[in-house]
Amino acid sequence: MTAIQPFKPFRTQHAFTTEEDISSPSFWAQTFDERDETFARLRGDAPVSWHPPFVDPLVPPEVHGEVGFWAVTRAADIKHVSMNNEQFSSQTLVEAATKPGSNEPSLTYYHPVPLKPQHPDLDQPPTFLEMDPPQHTQYRQAISRAFTPRYIRLMEEKIHKRAAEIVGRVAGAGDFDFVAEVSGRLPMLTIADMLGVPDSLSEDFARAANNFIGASDPDILPPGADPLAFTFEQITIVREIGIDLVHSRRKHPAEDVLSSLATYTVDGQPLSDDEISAMLLLLAVAGNDTTKQTTSHTALALDRNPEQRAWLAADFDARIGRSLDEFLRYASPVLEFGRMATEDVVLGGQQVSRGDKVVMFYCSGNRDESLFADPGRFDLQREQHPNVAFGGGGVHYCLGSNLAKMQLRAIFAELLTKLPGLGIGDPEYLASEFIHGIRKLPASA
Repeated sequence: MTAIQPFKPFRTQHAFTTEEDISSPSFWAQTFDERDETFARLRGDAPVSWHPPFVDPLVPPEVHGEVGFWAVTRAADIKHVSMNNEQFSSQTLVEAATKPGSNEPSLTYYHPVPLKPQHPDLDQPPTFLEMDPPQHTQYRQAISRAFTPRYIRLMEEKIHKRAAEIVGRVAGAGDFDFVAEVSGRLPMLTIADMLGVPDSLSEDFARAANNFIGASDPDILPPGADPLAFTFEQITIVREIGIDLVHSRRKHPAEDVLSSLATYTVDGQPLSDDEISAMLLLLAVAGNDTTKQTTSHTALALDRNPEQRAWLAADFDARIGRSLDEFLRYASPVLEFGRMATEDVVLGGQQVSRGDKVVMFYCSGNRDESLFADPGRFDLQREQHPNVAFGGGGVHYCLGSNLAKMQLRAIFAELLTKLPGLGIGDPEYLASEFIHGIRKLPASA
């Protein structure tokens, strides 16, 4: 029997369907609103369009071998891709060999599907976020089973307590960086509380996780430090804290996510230290940026739109529920996510080939004129339609979405009552094709 040659995805070339550039660093160096002018033209003229690969000088085409990607820009198409994980996989599929005794391929999964091409030497087994069912279902259950009604109530109490402490620290403090002192603190402390990290270690855990996420940021990376070595140092801190606590939980279970991970089994075997470590890092990353960036963008939007702030503050409890959706839609903290077509399929009138990269631009779906009138306006009273800030639904819908909304509700309840005179300066944005981020946000209280 002749072994099947490895299947190399992202190698099928298609005719370009638009001249719009969304692949260059110069495009992503523009502001969100400037980029959306391009996305608006794509939504109108070429909602599913073929583009050359993302340009990364560190990983040129002769290294990554990719020929391009499909850009999905309308909310309806984004939801279709999200809901159909069997056609659009979160993992790159590789046909490594034939199954013993048959002509069927044995399928091996290597890496996720980011917009930015990966260096082939960095291929690794997928994390929980990039798994598809049935593996995704198993590992998702390891976390989701901890979210009992009682546990959710306990977390809500802790989140409100943390939010009050955070805002209390900056009340009357004068000038400060809103990202460092407010929006960046609550998500990481919430993750530590969710996992069950004790107060004596929560600050160390949160600091290491934040440092891991921002290891390339000159304000975080120590002078003269090697970014790679610094990154591994932060990973080690998170891993050691988490693994030590998991080993303790196996002897003395508690009501937290670490206990759930400690006692969970897959095919009768407990999770390995490496599997638990990977899940801890994933929670630290995925649970941080969505809430952190939405908090920062919303504080800025409320400052720039005082009539919206006044409307919300006038009846916060009754109005915050619908306002949260607008917070998330307007902020669009995660800009894009990729999938790989597992079969030939028509999408948005375009013929997509098996192995093609398909990139869902959440930032564009959240500005879709067919759903949102005047989509660039921050409007807490707008007609409500589902947004794609947490993805377009399906098996990969964000597990922590309700926890993120709890945090946003708690932090803005504190800000609007304790800091009615909060002033926000001009933001310093993060240059990224993945996160709609604010690095620094001057504030005064």
